[in-house]
Amino acid sequence: MRPPAASSPEFLPGSPQASPAGGRKVQAPTGPLSSGAEGRAAATMATLLSHSQQRRPPLLRQAIKIRRRRVRDTEDPLPQPTREIEPPSHHFSPEQRALLYEEALYTVLHRVGRPEPSHVKEASELLRYLQEAFQVEPEEHQQMLQQVQELEKPVFCLKATVKQAKGILGKDVSGFSDPYCLLGIEQGVGVPGGSPGSRRRQPKAVVRHTIPEEQTHRTQVIAQTLNPVWDETFILEFEDINSASFHLDMWDLDTVESVRHKLGELTDLHGLRRIFKDARKDKGQDDFLGNVVLRLQDLRCREDQWYRLEPCTETYPDRGRCHLQFQLIHKRRATAASRSQHSYTVHLHLLQQLVAHEVTQHQAGSTSWDGSLSPQAATILFLHATQKDLSDFHQSMAQWLAYSRVYQSLEFPSSCLLHPITSIEYQWIQGRLQAEQREELATSFTSLLAYGLALIRRFRTVFPLSVADSPARLQSLLRVLVQMCKMKAFGELCPDSAPLPRLVTEALRTGTVEWFHMKQQHHQPMVQGLLEAGKALLGLVQDITGDLHQCQRTWNKLFHNVLKIDLFSMAFLELQWLVAKRVQDHTAAAVSGPVSPEMGESLFQLYISLKELCRLGPAPSERDGVLALDSCHRWFQPAIPSWLQKTYSVALARVQRAVQMDQLVPLGELIKHSTSAVDLSTCFAQIGHTAQQLDWPDPEEAFMITVKFVEDTCRLALVYCSLIKARARELAAGQKDQGLAANMLCVVVNDMEQLRLVIGKLPTQLAWEALEQRVGAVLEQEQLQNTLHAQLQSALAGLSHEIRTGVRTLAEQLEAGIAKHIHSLVGVRESVLPEDAILPLMKFLEVELYYMNTNLVQENFSSLLTLLWTHTLTVLVEVATAQRSCPLASRRLKVALQNLEICFYAEGCGLPPEALHTATFKDLQRDLELQAASSRELIRRYFSSRLEQQAETTTEELGAVTIKASYRASEQKLRVELLSASNLLPLDANGSSDPFVQLTLEPRHEFPELAPRETQKHKKDLHPLFDETFEFLVPAEPCQKDGACLLLTVLDHDTLGADDLEGEAFLPLRSVHGLHGTEEPGEVPQTRLPLTYPTPNGDPVLRLLESRKGDREAQAFVKLRRQRAKQASQHAPQPGR
Repeated sequence: MRPPAASSPEFLPGSPQASPAGGRKVQAPTGPLSSGAEGRAAATMATLLSHSQQRRPPLLRQAIKIRRRRVRDTEDPLPQPTREIEPPSHHFSPEQRALLYEEALYTVLHRVGRPEPSHVKEASELLRYLQEAFQVEPEEHQQMLQQVQELEKPVFCLKATVKQAKGILGKDVSGFSDPYCLLGIEQGVGVPGGSPGSRRRQPKAVVRHTIPEEQTHRTQVIAQTLNPVWDETFILEFEDINSASFHLDMWDLDTVESVRHKLGELTDLHGLRRIFKDARKDKGQDDFLGNVVLRLQDLRCREDQWYRLEPCTETYPDRGRCHLQFQLIHKRRATAASRSQHSYTVHLHLLQQLVAHEVTQHQAGSTSWDGSLSPQAATILFLHATQKDLSDFHQSMAQWLAYSRVYQSLEFPSSCLLHPITSIEYQWIQGRLQAEQREELATSFTSLLAYGLALIRRFRTVFPLSVADSPARLQSLLRVLVQMCKMKAFGELCPDSAPLPRLVTEALRTGTVEWFHMKQQHHQPMVQGLLEAGKALLGLVQDITGDLHQCQRTWNKLFHNVLKIDLFSMAFLELQWLVAKRVQDHTAAAVSGPVSPEMGESLFQLYISLKELCRLGPAPSERDGVLALDSCHRWFQPAIPSWLQKTYSVALARVQRAVQMDQLVPLGELIKHSTSAVDLSTCFAQIGHTAQQLDWPDPEEAFMITVKFVEDTCRLALVYCSLIKARARELAAGQKDQGLAANMLCVVVNDMEQLRLVIGKLPTQLAWEALEQRVGAVLEQEQLQNTLHAQLQSALAGLSHEIRTGVRTLAEQLEAGIAKHIHSLVGVRESVLPEDAILPLMKFLEVELYYMNTNLVQENFSSLLTLLWTHTLTVLVEVATAQRSCPLASRRLKVALQNLEICFYAEGCGLPPEALHTATFKDLQRDLELQAASSRELIRRYFSSRLEQQAETTTEELGAVTIKASYRASEQKLRVELLSASNLLPLDANGSSDPFVQLTLEPRHEFPELAPRETQKHKKDLHPLFDETFEFLVPAEPCQKDGACLLLTVLDHDTLGADDLEGEAFLPLRSVHGLHGTEEPGEVPQTRLPLTYPTPNGDPVLRLLESRKGDREAQAFVKLRRQRAKQASQHAPQPGR
């Protein structure tokens, strides 16, 4: 059974003029509260108040009528409103108001005690406030005031509670005391001094000597302690507060004991002195411990303090402290309400009246009451509760009843209910309440619970998020309900109430359904038709999605934290069933015939909104069952062809319009493509966004849809290429300036490059990877490659071809100029330096490449540079080959190549090093390096290469020579000791050789003064021991140059013909011992040098030297080296020797 709901709120709490969507409904009073018999004075006041109400209705009633009228005019009722319960009324009949007014006046007139710091001191101000609160005219107020003044005064009493004491004197032998207190009120004698607690020095036994015995009160005796606890309360009557004083004496009870018994309790010397002192006083005489004397006029209505116990002598000035509580109360009040009603009931009615007035005052000022009473109201209620001696528990209960009733009808922060709830729970004892009070409290619990559930049921309208403090107010309400249902009082008085989470869950579920029907009614179209119905259904789904987002972000956390309720899951399950039925019915009617473009667009928007709604739901693994929206995409399947066709048609029209409006001008310095490329990128991005929105659940159908998207996109790309080229031809026609045509060609190429980049992003935009994983179980990988990937690669290949064609056209315009300038380098006169000779070429490239870099994007500019670099290297190779024998031309070409490399690299902004340093470049660089060198430089390089060959030779197939070489720097002499040769080749017919060694310093142009030297000839010896020494007078400087070496040529002496070559060995002079002046001459090591042959295929240096026909030195060197090579070829060792 669902419990009955309380009255639904119809305007927002906290807003003085709130709309019906966020407010509360003010209920009319249901009837008077019960009261007892009324006296003559009450009847007279009731008559006066009834005349006052006939002349002017209360402000509160006016405010309620205005609110009801606003709500009635603007509220949109739910289709099936839930039955509501009227909250208890907080209004009173004229007779009850008269009794309350008399009671309030009596309370103010007979006020005693010093006022609290925060309370109003002047009685006149309190009387004016009461006149306004009860809406009494001045004449009537004076009459009532006079009548109250004529009533008999109450009996004034001081309610004194002796709580405890600390640190009192120990008067017994044991060091402790047996304390008790005597207390009473002395009339007619004041205590000097004006401050609280001031007193004159009093003798012992003040209470016993000055206050009659029948007016003296005594506490219990607490045995053997220095910190007694009594907690006893006494009612002390007095007549005149100005002349009355409170007295309390504390004594130590002494009993007659034997000396032997006292000696048994003796603990120290103080106890022994105490025994001697007791022996001198009368038997059974009590010891004075201290006293407290206070003037009643210095006390507040309520006091709770620690007071110092005053001594009668200076012997022991510190006698401890005493904790006392005071309350100034009335007995036998003369008002009709006090005589006929319970004090609690009268206080409750007075509190309700004053709270209603506080709320009315704030409404009149267009502000919301925050739950705090004004100082006047707080003062009056405090005085009344104190004078009537109302317990804290009954005050809290009265506050709860009054505030809970006001909360159900007027704007009121629910957080103010927490304090009385806490107070009642802390002090709850069911036996304190009468049966009528228990019933009244139980009714307040059930009424507030029903009302709170009604607010929760309509929380979307009562607490809208457009008001900043709505979540805080709803959370406060939930906490009040939680605290109330946790109370012991609630459990005992409402035992049959269902658990609060269950009640709130049912209220939320009912409220969600009611809210859905209200929204459906709100979106009802004015004109009947499928398109209008679709728009209305779309608006409903969007509102539901927005509400679920709010539940997920805000409300769910609030309900879960307070009640552990998953509002979002409950709301989603309820709403998705309601939405599914309506969407299915609409789509069935919409796709029953041909789907028009307008209907297709409407269905697509509805599908997208429904997908967003479904994404909010739980994952399939987290569900308990099947959702109604799980297969909602099936309802829209017949509309897919219409969606795809419209997507392509819209995109094609946009592309055509973009190209027609394009002037083929770059958008800026950094953006070098034109407007149509931007529009095309946006168009393709929109297609990708549409595909993402579609996100079709069925894998096979999703794959076919993606194939269609890719096919349409690639088709649009090729259409764009044709259109943009045609547009370029159209704009170039009639243009005389070729520069403008080149500019437009650059823009076209850039546009195609931008299109290629956009097309390359299709796999990411259309989520191919996720799609392939989904369809992997039903489609083969080959099928995927032959569809999506093949289409994409075909489109990219077509675009790349178009781009390359455009770039090649631009490159061809520059290649002729480059070739012309390179060929002109050769014809420049010899006096022009190479750096100056290449200036025309470099200026040409600077101008043209800057122009291309300005008008091309980086990718196309890099492609252009690659083409130009390849062409430039080809031209350089052709010219270098033709000018092989001309060092001057080769030097110019070498400088040109170096500068061209720097130009095309462009400090990292051009081609990368790996693109520049191709095989052609490296070969050309090496050839030009040789061709540009002089003949002597080439000879030096030849010997450098032979030294490298010598260092790399490790085998002794031709034999080896052993020498010692040293240099004496002081004499500038190179000393060579030729020790031996070994493993020489047998070059004679007899199987042996006649070896000798020829020693020369190479290159000859470095050592022109030194003639070759020879060793003795050894007959028929393949391992000759020469042991000969040769000295060369030579400075150290030429010996340290690169290529300087000692050439050891081993020859076989022939008598009849030319000597045969056994082999050559090369010793680098820079490694000779002592050349650097650091080694000692006696430490010369032996050096074993394997014999080598010249390169069989010829050396490039020799070929280059040979081409220089007019150079005698070069020709002589080549002739000698060719002779050695010929000799080597005749006696090359056979394999396996």
